[in-house]
Amino acid sequence: MTALRWVPLWVATALSLSACGHDMEQRAASGALAGAVVAGPVGAVVGASAGAVVNTVAK
Repeated sequence: MTALRWVPLWVATALSLSACGHDMEQRAASGALAGAVVAGPVGAVVGASAGAVVNTVAK
């Protein structure tokens, strides 16, 4: 139950760090790294996905 309280913070961190970079690969990589640090393998997938979305929105 206590881990679920941290999910919004993990998502916010992954989203904010996924905006780092100049192209899709860099944004996905930085988002995956931030997600992996915060939430492990699941966080890496969420961070990489967020990086790809941020890149698409930025265009």
